Amino acid sequence: MLHVLYLVGVASFAASGVLAAHRANMDPFGGIVLAFAASISGGTLRDLILGRHPLYWTHDWVLLTVISCAAVGTMLYLRRWELPHRSLMTVDALGLAVVTVIGARAAIDAGVTPFAVIILAVLTGVTGEVVRDVLCGEFPPLLLREEVYATAACAGAAGYLLLHWAGASDTLGTVVAASLVFTLRLAAIHRELHLPRLADSAGRAAERRGR
Repeated sequence: MLHVLYLVGVASFAASGVLAAHRANMDPFGGIVLAFAASISGGTLRDLILGRHPLYWTHDWVLLTVISCAAVGTMLYLRRWELPHRSLMTVDALGLAVVTVIGARAAIDAGVTPFAVIILAVLTGVTGEVVRDVLCGEFPPLLLREEVYATAACAGAAGYLLLHWAGASDTLGTVVAASLVFTLRLAAIHRELHLPRLADSAGRAAERRGR
């Protein structure tokens, strides 16, 4: 089940890469590049940190095929229909939810500390988005703005870890944790929830000092 969910996650990230390329007026090659960059960057960083070789995607032809098909399918869709409102964020939220949980599972299997599990899970989930936004010329990336993004991934990773400690099955832990990430991210998108900006905090502090 985990592998199937992972394929769903990377396919979502691949589609988000193409949507981002479309929004940035890139050509089809740019869409393919962003699809692969968004899909495999997080897992690659995780495996490099954990010292895993060869990298997971270099010998998984099914994974590469899914990414390619998701990218091409999204490009074909965009040639016939309008880009749905908030589609990029919604598809990206699904990828974030699934890939974050997969990252947590991989970190637990590697026997790292609980804090490292959360860090690696978040890195697995958010790295693809950062690489995608940088390649699109968006700076700072979504992650570094006030969006509820890494916060949602952190909550999901912590939830998965707690369920693992409680003896829950992998299936239950995966579904609950991924649903938590997805729900938090969608709630932030549709209700326009944001974290406070550092500039806002500094401004309020200066205002209090001036009183």
